[in-house]
Amino acid sequence: MKKPENDTPEDKVTLSGDAGEDLPIEDKTVHEEKDPLEALGEQLAEKEAHIADLKGEVLRIKADAENYKKRMRKEKEEFALFANEKILKELIHIKDNLERALAADNPTAETLREGVGMILKQFTALMEKEKVEAIEATGKPFDPNLHEALCRVETHEHEENTVTEEYSRGYTLNGRILRPAKVVVAKAPGKKGGKPGDDENGEASADDEPA
Repeated sequence: MKKPENDTPEDKVTLSGDAGEDLPIEDKTVHEEKDPLEALGEQLAEKEAHIADLKGEVLRIKADAENYKKRMRKEKEEFALFANEKILKELIHIKDNLERALAADNPTAETLREGVGMILKQFTALMEKEKVEAIEATGKPFDPNLHEALCRVETHEHEENTVTEEYSRGYTLNGRILRPAKVVVAKAPGKKGGKPGDDENGEASADDEPA
């Protein structure tokens, strides 16, 4: 009688369950580790792609900034060209009235005077609208920030450094000097000539009579 052959390691091994069914043993799969150089190459490729995206974003931002500068430059140039458009329209109306006055048939001195007076009122209204204000000078203490002294004259009628006469009116624009008033300033009789504000030993001098 032959003895049953012993099972070899190559034979399939099964386990019997409660119901007598054979259960296969799961094979354990060994995962191969990724080559470090290959993994490093993949990381490098990802970084390069990210850098390329950043470079593209920087170029877009630079292009937008350059376009903004060009637009601002163009708007600034247009503003410089047409900044006085509003006030020039008003001046055109005044010019029209001057031309009408000159075109009048047989104007008399009185009618011309009336016409010029009306135009002056129109011009004054325009200056007030644009915040141009006249500087008070005559009878006021000399102020070098507001007045330009043409000369100093001796007088007993006014206190020293008082504006006695105004040759041309000064104006301010929104509180800032547009043109100083050109004036004559009083000085004490017998005192040496000089610019208002100079002391007796000051070196500055001015003619006693207007230039």
